[in-house]
Amino acid sequence: MSIETPVAEPSTAVEHTRGGPYYRPSVDIFELADELVVLADVAGAKSDEIDVQFEDGSLTIHARVPQRQSGDVGYLRQEYGVGDFYRTFRVSEHIDSTRISAEYHDGVLKLHLPKVEAVKPRKIKVNAE
Repeated sequence: MSIETPVAEPSTAVEHTRGGPYYRPSVDIFELADELVVLADVAGAKSDEIDVQFEDGSLTIHARVPQRQSGDVGYLRQEYGVGDFYRTFRVSEHIDSTRISAEYHDGVLKLHLPKVEAVKPRKIKVNAE
């Protein structure tokens, strides 16, 4: 069981209505016995500016990040890019989408994707006569 690679970009890419750069957050995804866990780096976002949506088998993360300086700052050097984070994943039907939950700490968004009961590992008792 796994989260499939991100939805194909160019031909089905979502058109953003907000200007400015978007970044694809780096993620770690790992599987536990009863869930998949997604850790996404969305540094600079505030928890109330993070949208996580699940629709038609796609899980979308959109984290808005405000500019660090006002627009009239004359940088001598600017190496750090600031912009929103956006990424979409196709999610297996083995995930119980009604119980997906999220938490955010120190710039890391943690998503819990619980498995449906039918695919959870279980121990089978062996009976003997």
